[in-house]
Amino acid sequence: MSENESRPVVVGVDGSAAAQAALRWAVDDARRRGCPVDVISAWHLDYGAMIGPVPAEVLLAMSPQAVEETARRGLDAAVAEFEGVEIRRVLVEGDPREVLAKASADAELLVVGSRGHSVLVEAILGSVSSYCVHHASCPVVVVRAPKIEN
Repeated sequence: MSENESRPVVVGVDGSAAAQAALRWAVDDARRRGCPVDVISAWHLDYGAMIGPVPAEVLLAMSPQAVEETARRGLDAAVAEFEGVEIRRVLVEGDPREVLAKASADAELLVVGSRGHSVLVEAILGSVSSYCVHHASCPVVVVRAPKIEN
């Protein structure tokens, strides 16, 4: 990064409502700061999550190319509504926790969404937001998922 280039606000997106709320927050903050937004979507295949026989159609749909293309379409859809700020799309293969923590090294701020899973789910799956809070090299903002009203 050159001296004249401003550090970006980095935000992770994954297609969830929490991630979209985090993206809106990050874009608003970047407008105030006058800096770009690096919108990161990390995709990763985990064949270890499958138990038992898996139909060939499922395996084809989970090819690296198919998963990457799905992530690319999701990233494009996530940023489609935003104008008035420089948005840089970043599609990366890897664990989202590690990808975002690494991206924080050159960031002004890291913004992530939190779905508010139960303690048990987070213990099993791990929390991206929690990992980022503890491993990022810059300040981290965690945006909660919007409440759904009945």
